[in-house]
Amino acid sequence: MRAAGRIVAEVLSRLEPMVQPGISTRDLDHEAERMIRDAGGIPTFKGYHGFPASICASINDEVVHGIPGSRKLNEGDIIGIDCGVTYQGFVGDAAVTVPVGHVSEDVLRLVEATKASLYAAIEQCQSGNRLGDVGNAVEAYVAPKGYTVVRNYCGHGVGRAMHEDPQVPNYGMPGKGARLRPGWVIAIEPMVNLGNYDVKVMSDGWTVVTTDGLPSAHFEHTVAVTEEGPQVLTSLGNHSASQS
Repeated sequence: MRAAGRIVAEVLSRLEPMVQPGISTRDLDHEAERMIRDAGGIPTFKGYHGFPASICASINDEVVHGIPGSRKLNEGDIIGIDCGVTYQGFVGDAAVTVPVGHVSEDVLRLVEATKASLYAAIEQCQSGNRLGDVGNAVEAYVAPKGYTVVRNYCGHGVGRAMHEDPQVPNYGMPGKGARLRPGWVIAIEPMVNLGNYDVKVMSDGWTVVTTDGLPSAHFEHTVAVTEEGPQVLTSLGNHSASQS
């Protein structure tokens, strides 16, 4: 899983600097698929329940599951890029939200808070803690700043399949829920909205958007629970819970 996660990390590291005004989401998708296959991996998303691409590319008010295509990025946009890789039968899954050029301060603060909430949740991935501790860490970080967490979608277990038990909500009660045990691997993925948390699915059957049209940010890591603490499997460099 660490090998699969490293491919994901390398893909996202490559795509981030490509995010510039004028590039199309299809261009990002093609580069991601090239890198994944060159590394000996399989794009986990491609063909999943009919999904047509190797990454999800979600712009501005698109929360998750945006389909790459001809749409070009504009100055001031934000784009959430979600990538999954299957390597030797195991899956890595991660996401980042990237500003396109100069982004307004309120949207930039949303992005930064969403990323920070992910790492707050990762810190709770200690053996013996509970799923409620993980989810609560996300909401406890972003809610005081006036943001809301999406209720309809959540993180998940990950291993030989992309979506395994348990579900990992981005909210919860500390001390409640299943107890984390060494060997668990979960994908934690805060989806945080500038406005309210209500979302809907567009007519393409995939793209999830905010109902109020306000921006949403999304970050994700695949995290292993170990006796020594959480290990981030989709990060370059060291694999602790530090922000890398």
